[in-house]
Amino acid sequence: MSKLHTNPLTFIILTVVIDMLGVGLAWPILPQLVKQLSGENFAQSALIYGFLMSGFALVQFLVSPFVGMLSDRFGRRPILLISLAGLTVDYIILALAPNLAWLVIGRIVAGIFSATVSTANAYIADITPKKERAAAFGLLGAAFGVGFVMGPLIGGVLGEIDLQYPFWLAAALAFINMVFGYFILPESLPAEKRTGINLRRSNPFSALQYISRYRSLTVLLLALFFTGIAQQGLQGIWVLWTEVQFDWGVSQAGYSLAWVGVSMAFVQGYLVRIVVPRFGEQRVLVGGYIISMIAFAVLPFVSVGWLVYPSILFHIIGWGCAGPALSSLVSQNVPDNEQGLLQGTISSVNTITMIVGPLIATGIFAKSVGDAAWFPLPGTYYFFGCGFLFLALVIVVNAMRRDEV
Repeated sequence: MSKLHTNPLTFIILTVVIDMLGVGLAWPILPQLVKQLSGENFAQSALIYGFLMSGFALVQFLVSPFVGMLSDRFGRRPILLISLAGLTVDYIILALAPNLAWLVIGRIVAGIFSATVSTANAYIADITPKKERAAAFGLLGAAFGVGFVMGPLIGGVLGEIDLQYPFWLAAALAFINMVFGYFILPESLPAEKRTGINLRRSNPFSALQYISRYRSLTVLLLALFFTGIAQQGLQGIWVLWTEVQFDWGVSQAGYSLAWVGVSMAFVQGYLVRIVVPRFGEQRVLVGGYIISMIAFAVLPFVSVGWLVYPSILFHIIGWGCAGPALSSLVSQNVPDNEQGLLQGTISSVNTITMIVGPLIATGIFAKSVGDAAWFPLPGTYYFFGCGFLFLALVIVVNAMRRDEV
């Protein structure tokens, strides 16, 4: 990667690390907090948790394209800073939450201001040549991983003391992140490349329709959709499933989520830069899907806690390599002055999967536990996740045969 782009890339990756650290703090404790504040049984609280996750994603879906367009108009830097300020407020609300209604309000606030992912992706596209974007997106994934290594560990330890303590720390980290970005994060989008605001295109559905004019993107985004449903469902029930399957508490769930971060940092920070140049985006996509499908199919039968760790690594080798390759292919199909809109639209696709995936996963999970279980296997959802990945694989392979990607 050229020296010209090294420092800005370092800044944005450090920003994402700190931001994801705050997110990682909350991940292992939110399901337990929902159960504590709702007072419902395990199956019912799982459903409530699923609706809470989906509601957050729905708000994010509605605002993401507009936020991406704002970054195309006013630059990436101010949008990142405003988003971080909103997340600070969100974590304070969650830390003070006395009942379930407060959690709902906090998730709405987070959905409005959680625009850092799409804007960070656009920032990466601004400063990185097309041939280097797969590696750059891989580094961004590694930044997520580093944040998730420390976040769940700290969140799990603090959550064992009090479920609301991690949110205070997350609020402080988001605020520090905002100050950090204000002083050292440069703007990546020159004034001459900025575009005007078109409110019609800021509608999330209009944005999807707009991007669909690029034929190859329609296929790639459909594959991204099914991949996202599988992954979001996995994330949505992970803490719930490990509690039932292995009788794990908050801290043990945090350790496993930290291992997710370690695995992601290795795969997307190191392995991607080896396998994509050697095999190409298309082969990495196909191989990654196959590996992840095998991991999903095996997970329901894992009955010993420590076996979860190699299973996680195996899954992330597949999914973690395929993701940056897919992002690279998508970003190469639109002009530079539309990268913000593209990333906002990709974020919309991802958030649609965040709406649908947890609802499907927690719904299936709720029917797989308790005395009234329809299918007495807590990991039943993972078979469905394997099926979603298979659909994505079929779509990608057919597109390659027709030379559409």
